Amino acid sequence: METVHTLAALRERLSRHRRPAFVPTMGNLHEGHLALVREARRHGDVTVASIFVNRLQFLPHEDFDAYPRTLQADADQLAAAGCDLLFAPNERELYPEPQAWTVQPDPALAGILEGEFRPGFFTGVCTVVMKLFQCVQPAVAVFGKKDYQQLLVIQGMVRQFAMPVQVVAGETQRAADGLALSSRNGYLSAAERAEAVQLSFALRQLAQRVQAGAPREEAEAAAVQALRERGWQPDYLTVRHRQDLLPPAPGQPRVALGAARLGATRLIDNLEF
Repeated sequence: METVHTLAALRERLSRHRRPAFVPTMGNLHEGHLALVREARRHGDVTVASIFVNRLQFLPHEDFDAYPRTLQADADQLAAAGCDLLFAPNERELYPEPQAWTVQPDPALAGILEGEFRPGFFTGVCTVVMKLFQCVQPAVAVFGKKDYQQLLVIQGMVRQFAMPVQVVAGETQRAADGLALSSRNGYLSAAERAEAVQLSFALRQLAQRVQAGAPREEAEAAAVQALRERGWQPDYLTVRHRQDLLPPAPGQPRVALGAARLGATRLIDNLEF
């Protein structure tokens, strides 16, 4: 695997390929990211990953400087997963001047759930993804379903701007006990790690109750209360329509989504049903 740090080097390296398949990341990689790389290999003639910690998607109270930077370990993992090219720019390379032009996603999708609790987050995500797409010019980009709302927002951006990129959804990777793999899991203490699986358990119970005919709002309230009683601080546990994350109509495909803080760590998960 080759690593490049500048846009000029990236474009020179990609000039010999017609169908790049791309996996954008912020580093601190785990098996979930590597599964996306392996999926990308199925879709292109060169597999590209990026590592860039994007300041624009951090809120004022979130510690951008504390986000783990593990470039060498990440590069080793990417190489082992079959990645061909790593683009690892510094901040000045990707943002050579203050990023005054940003991508404002549709608030009907980006202003709810994660957008409500992390205002401006999806503007930062869309802006950096748009810029990375311009840098890599991929034919295919792979995003994980674990960040379900982010996947829908990116799909909407690509569709609305008629971008020539096929967005492929990678399945959520889980630990043996069912916990969705996430870079944030590394912040958990041993006791918190053992407890963390309760989020996915709560979403399964929520989906089962709704499938059994329980009123959606009552089932959601029960799921939130169950986590609170275990010491969590839930932001939401909810059932939505998979396509637009609005309350589902009868017969529509559904997804249960949850976000909750366990100690100092905020975890998210989802379950399609």
